[in-house]
Amino acid sequence: MTGEKKLVVVALGGNAILQPGQRGTFDEQMANVHTTCEQLAQMVESGKYKIVVTHGNGPQVGNLLLQNEAGKEVAEPMPLFVCGAESQGLIGLMIQQNLGNLLAAKGKGDIPIATVVTQVVVDKNDDAFVNPTKPVGPFYSEEEAKALESDKGYNVREDAGRGWRRVVPSPNPIEINEKAAIRQLVDARSIVIASGGGGIPVIKENGKLQGVDAVIDKDLAGERLAVDVGAPVFMVLTDVDSVRLNYNSPEEKALSQITVTEAKQYAEEGHFAKGSMEPKVRAAVRFVEAGGEKAVITSLDKAFDALEGRAGTTIVKG
Repeated sequence: MTGEKKLVVVALGGNAILQPGQRGTFDEQMANVHTTCEQLAQMVESGKYKIVVTHGNGPQVGNLLLQNEAGKEVAEPMPLFVCGAESQGLIGLMIQQNLGNLLAAKGKGDIPIATVVTQVVVDKNDDAFVNPTKPVGPFYSEEEAKALESDKGYNVREDAGRGWRRVVPSPNPIEINEKAAIRQLVDARSIVIASGGGGIPVIKENGKLQGVDAVIDKDLAGERLAVDVGAPVFMVLTDVDSVRLNYNSPEEKALSQITVTEAKQYAEEGHFAKGSMEPKVRAAVRFVEAGGEKAVITSLDKAFDALEGRAGTTIVKG
């Protein structure tokens, strides 16, 4: 990447689109995304940063799967990876429209914004395909789940006493298939929204891409995106303002800047919850080890300050 502005890949947490307790109406999600885009607009308006935005899609894909289930007698259900593509368009629209309107109000309406429906290459021999663990979609009775297992070949599992659910693989992301297109858009001044929900998982068979029903960890996919587009900064936005040791205890301590070695040590000591902070720290470490300048983890409302070094947790090589 060329030019004075620093390219930042910003990975939005789930609360950037849907807050806990909300029903998930379009109006609710648009209002949340508007607040999110105010932070993104601040980064752009500063004149210091170019941004590529990635995001989660769990609730949105969950709703699409529920709609598939409810309407299966009148409309053919779509595969999981297709639902992922649909959610990229849905969330991309919300970000494009809100961010575009905010920038236009600030006199920067000439900056193009584009959503790229993004395929992420995974290895068909990844161990995750042997041991699917990621729950998706609605809850079923045991009888319904066993029927789906028999009829459709689904992997099903009892989920913490709440019912039975389909489980799918969560393979490691290898490559962003559309990385060249994303780089070209960034070089042409565009703000790009890409790899939403961890991307659409695809494998390569005889030189051809083929969609697979899986869910890629969105933080690891965000890290892969940041590396593949050559961003020096990878920012993960979540629901806490910094990474903390001894979280939710009297000895809780916020971390402002740590090295990769320190981050690994704290992870081994069990400071970061699995499925919560642990994958975010792992993605940040992976990014810096791959040659990134720094990774930043913070909350949405502290995003710009964290980029400027005034908030959040920054992870550097050493």
